[in-house]
Amino acid sequence: MLFDDPVFASRLLTILTLSFHIIYATIGVGVPLMIMIAQWVGIKKNDMHYMLMARRWAKGFVVTVAVGVVTGTAIGLQLSLLWPNFMELAGNIIALPLFMEVFAFFFEAIFLGIYLYTWDRFDNPRKHLLLLIPVALGAGMSAVFITIVNAFMNAPAGFDIINGQLANANPIAAMFTAAMPTKVSHVLATAYMTVAFMLAAIAAFRLLKGSNHEYHKKALFMTMKIGLIFSIAAVLIGDLSGKYLAEYQAEKLAAAEWHFETEEAAPLILYGMLDENQEVNYALQIPFGLSILAHGYPNAEVIGLDQFPVEEQPPLIIHYYFDLMVTIGMFMLALSLIYWIGIKRRWSFVKAAWYRWLIVLGGPLSFLGIEAGWWMAEVGRYPWILRGIMTIEEAATTSDYVGVMFILFVGLYFILGVGTVVVLRRMFKNDPIEKVLAKQQGGDSE
Repeated sequence: MLFDDPVFASRLLTILTLSFHIIYATIGVGVPLMIMIAQWVGIKKNDMHYMLMARRWAKGFVVTVAVGVVTGTAIGLQLSLLWPNFMELAGNIIALPLFMEVFAFFFEAIFLGIYLYTWDRFDNPRKHLLLLIPVALGAGMSAVFITIVNAFMNAPAGFDIINGQLANANPIAAMFTAAMPTKVSHVLATAYMTVAFMLAAIAAFRLLKGSNHEYHKKALFMTMKIGLIFSIAAVLIGDLSGKYLAEYQAEKLAAAEWHFETEEAAPLILYGMLDENQEVNYALQIPFGLSILAHGYPNAEVIGLDQFPVEEQPPLIIHYYFDLMVTIGMFMLALSLIYWIGIKRRWSFVKAAWYRWLIVLGGPLSFLGIEAGWWMAEVGRYPWILRGIMTIEEAATTSDYVGVMFILFVGLYFILGVGTVVVLRRMFKNDPIEKVLAKQQGGDSE
């Protein structure tokens, strides 16, 4: 049966949990910054609409935080239950960033609670805004510490292996590995970008559904502008990530680019199909592109898969994950850049229904891009769980009940996903912005 192999079942359950959790983790990292920016703009411009954005986004954020806690806890449990040999070997050295991640979340949660329950209790709204700094900082640092663990798995350092046991552990050196700078910065930039485009999609959708309120227009412009800034950052950091892979994980870059033979002036291959002889057909090739991505100049030599044993080569399917991530990222960069220029130059088409539908589409597409990036990162490390030291087969549990756990977790994530959508939809459907503003204006008149 499908789940008879505990290694395969463990991989399947892990990718399921990570794929579901990354949605809430991305929201958890990005929304606090968006709330802080909206409230700061509202205070600076003395604009009620931006203040309401902050308040309403914070209201919805609490729901996603609750679900994120559940899925994050599931990841922690699954690390120990599904990958016990990995945790036995590496648990001592990665305990520090795991502990710091929990601390960062508590730091965020405490100040989030204070922030939510102190609206309208400060004479100076800037003092209330200050509470968002530890919230956004805690959310960002939570992502930093958990990404450090992933970076360690890709570029293990800070220890020696003596007689199969981890020795001379240096947790600080293990945190600051070669993979850490590009991984952490890329995770943060793409999280902020994705959440900005998610909020832009919501605003565009409300405008398309007949609400021509100034609130939604301001929300759309602000979030598209923020999305543009972080999409540019993501592209620049992505270029550095390619150079990191060429230097430290050449097999992953080669598999992602279907680069089978070491050569100079290597082209960048996008899309395409492989035949039985591993010949690439129907692909878009950018001359010298891979050499530039890997080393920064056109004639650079790029290591191919021919330099690695077959058993250590990542699955070639990660090529499509890479293509999907890059395509979505470039699409959102172009969409937001055209929108921003169009608003400045008063191009009418950026306010047309078809363009706003593209913005609506950009919300889920951005999350799909995040998923594709993580699938490439995790599947691309195969066959290693700890690169060069421990394989996935060596790390996995031998339990026969992982398949049952998979079915149970599918049910759990289905309930949590549907529940999130239902709660958020009812929360804002029953309390539209027009109703909120009418109440405020009625209260002011009294």
